[in-house]
Amino acid sequence: MTTAHPRARLAVSSCLLGAPVRYNGGHSRDRFLTDVLAPHVDWVPVCPEMEIGLGAPRPTLRLHTGGRIVTKDGAADHTEAMTALAGNRIPDLTDLDGYVLKSRSPSCGLMNLPRYASGRPGERTDGQPVDRRGRGAFAEVVTRALPDLPAEEDGRLHDPVLRENFVERVFAHARLRVFFAADWRPRDLVAFHSRHKLQLLAHDPSAYRVLGRIVAQAGTAARDDLETEYRRRFSEAFAVRPKRGRHVNALQHILGMLSEHLNDTRRHDILNAIETYRQGRAPLSIPIALLLHHAEGEDLDYLAQQTYLDPYPADLVLRHHL
Repeated sequence: MTTAHPRARLAVSSCLLGAPVRYNGGHSRDRFLTDVLAPHVDWVPVCPEMEIGLGAPRPTLRLHTGGRIVTKDGAADHTEAMTALAGNRIPDLTDLDGYVLKSRSPSCGLMNLPRYASGRPGERTDGQPVDRRGRGAFAEVVTRALPDLPAEEDGRLHDPVLRENFVERVFAHARLRVFFAADWRPRDLVAFHSRHKLQLLAHDPSAYRVLGRIVAQAGTAARDDLETEYRRRFSEAFAVRPKRGRHVNALQHILGMLSEHLNDTRRHDILNAIETYRQGRAPLSIPIALLLHHAEGEDLDYLAQQTYLDPYPADLVLRHHL
């Protein structure tokens, strides 16, 4: 019984969808985004440099150590325009499930951007970067204002582990958004949380326990306070990337609940699949597929409906890496 996944709503740097908006008039189309992920999401394209009126092509921008964004030749400083745009854009981004940003962009890059001297005493003046610890001017304002919004760079999404973790966070966020947008009741929150228990356990066992205590207050705590606290803790939990040992723990939990319904042969097959995964010799998709198959075969709805077993659309095939 696979999940009907909600469509995720994602902001994205426009160039990654193929729009010719880069500084050189080109684009940086990312085929995972446009060909694989696109059927399951609604995009909100953003190009800060175009939106402040720079056009394409345009002079190359640089990030300075003082947080300013300036043309390479120093002739124009666009910091105030970029900061104002980010502030104005934040209300459009608050109801999204994630953001994919262009790496190495002085406006959109998330990490390790070169920062150049801004004229402070002692800074190098040979035209080389002072360091590589910068974050894009637009991205800095947005991520500071929306710390719970899953955000990732296109370059890092080429790593299968980071890609799977980001997509998992995005669809968890989408389910949470859809849930709280409805006219929910305390028992609905209990059901929502119950479906996510094993997924939360795999990410962050301590957050799993905290969220359980929050849900226990449903029906007594103020509704708005309950929602705010659950949203925050839920997002924090999914921001923790699960390690192999935590996956093994979650898999063993599911097997424990299935065990009485299995004969020795089927139980041994699942145990062997979990152990092979633990040793790094098989992908997570194998024990997951076995557990979901048996949970559905035995009509164990509580297990079959666990989001851990079906966290995002199956055709994204993101759990097949070692």
